[in-house]
Amino acid sequence: MRSISVTMNVTLDGVVQGLGRADEDTRGGFTHGGWGTRYQDDVMAAEMAAGMRRPGDLLLGRRTWQDFTTAWGGREDGNPFTAHLDAATKYVASTTLDDVATWQNSILLRGDAEKTVAGLKAEPGPALSVIGSASLVRSLHAAGLVDHYTLLIHPLTLGAGARLFDAAAPLTEFTLTRSVTTTKGVLIAYYDRR
Repeated sequence: MRSISVTMNVTLDGVVQGLGRADEDTRGGFTHGGWGTRYQDDVMAAEMAAGMRRPGDLLLGRRTWQDFTTAWGGREDGNPFTAHLDAATKYVASTTLDDVATWQNSILLRGDAEKTVAGLKAEPGPALSVIGSASLVRSLHAAGLVDHYTLLIHPLTLGAGARLFDAAAPLTEFTLTRSVTTTKGVLIAYYDRR
């Protein structure tokens, strides 16, 4: 059985929308896109690189996969994150996509995400890592499928935007296994499901 780990950037008030760019996700009139870029530093880069060195496959929602395809797919910039994302097997949970051939090593999981991911998780194979994909994370969490969270908690509030858990999440307890604080005040907290 595979484990599922989620890596998510989040503000103190729980916002996960539009971390990287002003135009990344403007749904609902969100105007704070790009809020996370000023908090990047060498500590964060080292922690994220360590996570990418662990063997495993990626599990992405449609919107994140499409954004990553544009931002990372096919780039030849020498960035180790680019090389990792290109080489990884990318499972894409979607009810609307017909094809994921535009980015190498992508496999479409059609239908209900909870069912298709539960089936994938039950198979033997490497761990599955979810980056971003808040809608997918909410449904996987509600189904009890998330085993680990890495939360990058940024020291700001936005007051608006999609939150990690917009609706009531089921009671689930996690144990803090490790934490690292970056030079810019981001708390990187690692949690395992109890």
